[in-house]
Amino acid sequence: MASRHENHRENVAGRANVEDTPELLAYYDELDGLDTGALWTVANKIEPWQPRSTSVAVLWRYEDLRKHVLRSVELVSPEKAGRRVIYLNNPGRREQAAAVGWLYSGLQVMHPGEVASAHAHSASALRFIMEGKGAYTIVDGHKLTLGANDFVLTPNGTWHEHGVAADGTPCIWQDGLDIPLVNALEANFYAVHPKMQQDVGHPVDDMAHAWGNPGLRPADTEWSRGYSPLLKYEWGPTYEALQRYAAASGGSPYDGLLMNYVNPVTGGPVMQTIGAAMQMLRPGEATRAHRHTGSFIYQVAKGSGYSIIDGKRFDWKERDIFCVPSWAWHEHANVSGSEDACLFSFNDLPVMHALGLYREEAFGDNEGRQPHAT
Repeated sequence: MASRHENHRENVAGRANVEDTPELLAYYDELDGLDTGALWTVANKIEPWQPRSTSVAVLWRYEDLRKHVLRSVELVSPEKAGRRVIYLNNPGRREQAAAVGWLYSGLQVMHPGEVASAHAHSASALRFIMEGKGAYTIVDGHKLTLGANDFVLTPNGTWHEHGVAADGTPCIWQDGLDIPLVNALEANFYAVHPKMQQDVGHPVDDMAHAWGNPGLRPADTEWSRGYSPLLKYEWGPTYEALQRYAAASGGSPYDGLLMNYVNPVTGGPVMQTIGAAMQMLRPGEATRAHRHTGSFIYQVAKGSGYSIIDGKRFDWKERDIFCVPSWAWHEHANVSGSEDACLFSFNDLPVMHALGLYREEAFGDNEGRQPHAT
């Protein structure tokens, strides 16, 4: 039953108590002919009491996707396809080709010796390496070598290309971008490099060597761009940092031990529209449920466990991907009694914070745990 406040809202702004008389229907038709409309007919749709995401929680199992990703190698070449990617399509966001909310995700595969053409676009992007050896990315002339569970930035407006060394192995990685958001803002541009490939103008992994030293930054180098100069975040130091953090903190009751990847210059998010984090659940740890504005895509970097999202349980293991829509209740658990579980995630929280739209709420019943169905 609607609350008294909700009834008042409907009486004032909704159609619930406005009878569709012939005169009113004719009036609506006249307004429609002028490309206008009566607010009271749509107010409860466009001004909801709380966020109503059209996205649904989805778990994409890697063992199901991998064979299809690899099959694309037989069917299309990087030269013809541009990028050989199988994208994740949320049932509620198919028109936007979004994995959740305004975030895009896809699995890209490249074989040894293959190189994709250099390009630039307005959308910000990241890559999280899932398997293989010899992967690399070149960003504005900086070459970055990549291993499993490393992630690399290809920020908006930068020239970038990807490849796998001739002596490497087939590589698969997750692409994460804000394409749906930039398209919604009608601000997306795309360009192919005039030479198709970039020249590498710096020592290999120079940005990681210069900016990847904890607590230190180059004294003779300025950086004023809106994204992190580090560009590459390696798995080894990340996991070590989580273990060190575990020795100093009990972590969050809602996220376990969570650390944000940051811009070493500002301490803020790695890019202006996309944030990223790695969190660790200790053996047997189960978090409490909460919800917040902002959409999240998770990839299991290590271990196995489950998440309960709006009352539904999703069991995951290494390399699986799942999403949490904005304002959806969620909690996570590590099912192992002896091994850590680690979840990489990327999100649109920089946008939420910049626009003053971030809100968070704890689940108050049942000691913070949701009732759920499998």
